[in-house]
This record gives sequence, structure tokens and C-alpha cells, in this order.
Amino acid sequence: MDNKLKENIRNIRRRIISASDRAGRNAGEIKLIAVTKYVQDDKIIEAIKEGINDIGESRIQEAEKKYSNLKFPIEWHMIGHLQTNKIKKAVEIFDWIHSIDSLHLAEELNSKLLSANKKMKVLLEVNVSGEESKYGITPEDLKELANNIYNLPQLELKGLMTMAPISDNPENARPYFKKLRTLLTDLENCIGKKIEYLSMGMTDDFEVAIEEGANIVRIGRGIFG
Repeated sequence: MDNKLKENIRNIRRRIISASDRAGRNAGEIKLIAVTKYVQDDKIIEAIKEGINDIGESRIQEAEKKYSNLKFPIEWHMIGHLQTNKIKKAVEIFDWIHSIDSLHLAEELNSKLLSANKKMKVLLEVNVSGEESKYGITPEDLKELANNIYNLPQLELKGLMTMAPISDNPENARPYFKKLRTLLTDLENCIGKKIEYLSMGMTDDFEVAIEEGANIVRIGRGIFG
């Protein structure tokens, strides 16, 4: 066992507990996704043995190789941008897609899932910062897309996802996380349905994200270095 990896995971969990305590929340409700981009299989296996149950990948080709080798009872999350020509393979690999950002993508995914007789948990990616370099729908288009998702029987809308602008100061991410939480509340009120998850926060800012309502955090460097 890589003692450094073990300590990293324990440290992240301690920080999740501390952030949850500050926010008056239950740390057990926070889903920790280990982001395994460029991480070797042996390191991922060690992380799984330390209790990691959720693996996040952003590239289909890399995920495909790992999925073939890692036969463990874990959940696979597609956290990167999904191209329509990769949907069929994504359906084979993933349990969750975090990056639905258009009706066209959702419809194509639903079609492939119908063929595979499978359902998929999905999150809508929202570009709350307005940065042109980021994927995601605009906040103004969120309600329309969400309503359309409910008409696609193979998709289970589970929440919203965003990425804050890169910054050396985690506090700079807080307004963006707060905005996504507000969008979630507004969406629930509009559609009259509970939406379970807010996926926001990575290695540098996940504690702020938890304080602002995140219950999915995506940690790569903080676990694997």
C-alpha cells in the first residue's frame, strides 16, 4: 500500500468532515469522486481498497481501458465534456454523466440507452461563470433543458454541476457555488420536484463548495498527487 495515497484519502475525508461541520451538515451525505485522469490502475485499486466507491473520468478512451481492467463494485462518472460520437461507448462504461449541456446531447444519449435497455443518472452542467472556455448551458436555459430531460425516459435527472474559475484563493469560487445552489432551489420550485445533487468543488476549493451546499466533490490531485 502507498502510505502517501492512504494518508491523502484520510486527509480529504477529514477536511470533508470539517467543512460539513462548519456548514451544519452531515459529512456522510457528501459523495467523494476520485478523479483518475492519467492515474495508473494500481493506484486506483489502492484507492478502492481504501474505500473509494466512485471513479471520475473525463476521457472516454482512457476510461475504456480502466473499465476493462478494474472489475470492482464501483460507480463510474463521466465528468468531462461528452461528444455525441462517444455516447455509445459512454453508455457501456458509465453509471453517471455529469456534463449534459444540450437537448441534442440528451436526446442522443436517451436513444443509445434505449437500445442498450439501460437508464443513466445525469447532471446538467451549468456555466455559471460565463467563461467562453467552459462548457455548460447558461443559467437562463436551465429550466427549459431540465423540463425536456423529464420527457426522456432513460435519463434520471439527479442534479447540477459546475466548475468555478481557476483561482489561487478558494474564496473566489464561493459566489459561483452560491449561484448554482440558488439555481437549484429555483429549478426545484419551478418544476415542483426535488433534485438531489450539487456537483461542485475540486481539490483547491471543495471545502468552500461543501459550505455552499455541494454533496458531490471531485478530487484528483488531492488524492493521487
